[in-house]
Amino acid sequence: MSSTKDSIDSHPGALEAVEALRSWIRSGVSEALDDIPRNRFADSLGENRDPQQAPGQPESKRQASPVGSKSGLRTSQNARSGSPPNVSETSARALAEAATDLKTLQAAMANFDGCALSRTATQLVFADGVPGSRVMFVGEAPGGEEDRIGRPFVGRAGQLLDRMLAAIGLDRQTVYIANVVPWRPPGNRTPTPHETQICLPFVERQIDLANPEYLICLGGSAVRSLLAVQAGILRTRGSWFTYPRPNGREIRALAMLHPAFLLRQPAQKRFAWADMRALASALKTSPSYLVDPD
Repeated sequence: MSSTKDSIDSHPGALEAVEALRSWIRSGVSEALDDIPRNRFADSLGENRDPQQAPGQPESKRQASPVGSKSGLRTSQNARSGSPPNVSETSARALAEAATDLKTLQAAMANFDGCALSRTATQLVFADGVPGSRVMFVGEAPGGEEDRIGRPFVGRAGQLLDRMLAAIGLDRQTVYIANVVPWRPPGNRTPTPHETQICLPFVERQIDLANPEYLICLGGSAVRSLLAVQAGILRTRGSWFTYPRPNGREIRALAMLHPAFLLRQPAQKRFAWADMRALASALKTSPSYLVDPD
């Protein structure tokens, strides 16, 4: 009898199943990717293993070559901290350095399989706007609408960004927009540091090829990844930083609140307006910029 009871109890009823689904939805689960559960953290660890490393060999004995020393690209967070890059990051950096223009870079990223997110997302979300614009905005990662359409900032957060741009006389024909991570994380979760680090060489090269005069980092993830600033975004927003280029020229970088955060915290919009006015004032130093931020 006990075995029969255990068998019955192991299969949840309809009410239990519905409640389980509701719990997953509240947690951000929006898609079923496999028929059975899969430990994707273990998959990520497997991607980091050197193909020549013997099973059971300690990580400390792995050999890795320095990254970014020849191209002049910004040193990765791994290199800054003294830890070796993983295989996927090394591959991403090699592909990024080999790209001579944005079209080639986009093709290389579309064919890159070193990040698990590329296998769960619908498509690569590369960029929007006009390369060569004076201002480049970089966010965190695409959401559901961006993943479906294939362009960054087209959902509710993107619509708010459009209104913010219009307030100082800009639009998508006068700026360039991208994300640190170009693939949507499942359930719109925050990208892991591992995923961000793999994608970092691509966005660094994208910035270099787009050649903006001003770099606007939207949200704490972009600020930490691109500017190596660890303070929280509420402390850093409104501050100007310098982003070094491979050619030695520095780009002025401004930390701003992400539009998605502003949708959750409308009271913070006054800070975003102040930051947009600061950007407008900076742009106004050129005679070609005629919009009065006041």
